[in-house]
Amino acid sequence: MHKYYLTHLQELESEAIYVIREVVAQFDRPAILFSGGKDSIVVTHLARKAFWPAKIPLPLIHIDTGHNFPETMAFRDNLVAELGVQLIVGSVQEAIDKGRAVEESGINASRNELQIVTLLDAIENNKIDAAIGGARRDEEKARSKERFFSHRDEFGQWDPKNQRPELWNIFNGRKRMGEHFRVFPISNWTEMDIWNYILQENIAIPSLYFAHNREAVYRDGTWLPASEFLVLRDGEKIENKLMRFRTLGDITITGGIESDADTLEKIVAEVSATRSTERGNRSDDKRSDTSMEDRKKQGYF
Repeated sequence: MHKYYLTHLQELESEAIYVIREVVAQFDRPAILFSGGKDSIVVTHLARKAFWPAKIPLPLIHIDTGHNFPETMAFRDNLVAELGVQLIVGSVQEAIDKGRAVEESGINASRNELQIVTLLDAIENNKIDAAIGGARRDEEKARSKERFFSHRDEFGQWDPKNQRPELWNIFNGRKRMGEHFRVFPISNWTEMDIWNYILQENIAIPSLYFAHNREAVYRDGTWLPASEFLVLRDGEKIENKLMRFRTLGDITITGGIESDADTLEKIVAEVSATRSTERGNRSDDKRSDTSMEDRKKQGYF
C-alpha cells in the first residue's frame, strides 16, 4: 500500500492555502496587507499558488509612511507589475496633511503608530471586510494571542479576550456592519520556516535581507541605517558596516545586524544559530513591554 506523507513545510503551506481560500469563500471584499517584508511576500506567494493559474483575486494594500526603504518600494512596484494585481496605497503623509494624524517630533520620532489611522481609513474607504496579513505567533507575545480569523470591531479595534474558537479549523467569519477581520494564514510558521520556504520556493525578496555595505549608527543595541530622517545624538557617529536586516519596517525604526550572509543558504544557517528574536532590532517594539499589544488594540496590523 502506498503511503503519502507531507513534509513540515508542505503541511504549513497546505494550512495557509486553506485559510486563504476560506477568506475568499466567506468574505465579499478581502485584501492582502503588503509591507514588502518577507512575511507578506510569502503570503502573496501562497495566494498565488492558491488560485493558480488564475490571477490573485485580491488587491494588495500598502501603507506608505513616506519613511520606507527605497529598495522596499521598488520591490513592491516590480512585484505588482509581475502579478498584475490591484495595488491600494494608503498615505500617512496625506493623513498628516488632512489633520487625521499628528507627526511625532524628537530624536526617536516615528511614523509607525501613524499607520493605524491610515490603515483603518484604507479599509473603510475600500470597503475591505477581511485583511490578510503576514503576522506570525512566534514573532511577539501580543501576536501569539491571535487566531487565524481575528475579529475587529466597528472602530477597527482588537479585543484579545473576545475572539472566536477555531476548533477543527472551522472559521467563523460572521460580522456586523462596519466590522472586519484580520486573517493570518502563516500564524503557525516560525522565522526558520519562512526562510526555509523562501529557499525551497526560490522566492524573490528585497536585497535588504542580504548582507551589504551600508552607513549606519549604533543605537540601543542595533545598527540604525543612515537616512535623511535620522537625527544623531551627541557622541553618535555614522559608520560603514557590512550588515543585513532580519525584519523590515520604516527606515527610521528598523535596525540591522552585522552579517556576511549574502545568500539564502547562509541566512538559513545564520537564523538557525541565532538566539535573539528577529524583532529585537525594531525600536518601535522597545517603547514599552506592551507596545505591540497597545497598537494592535487601536487597529494596528
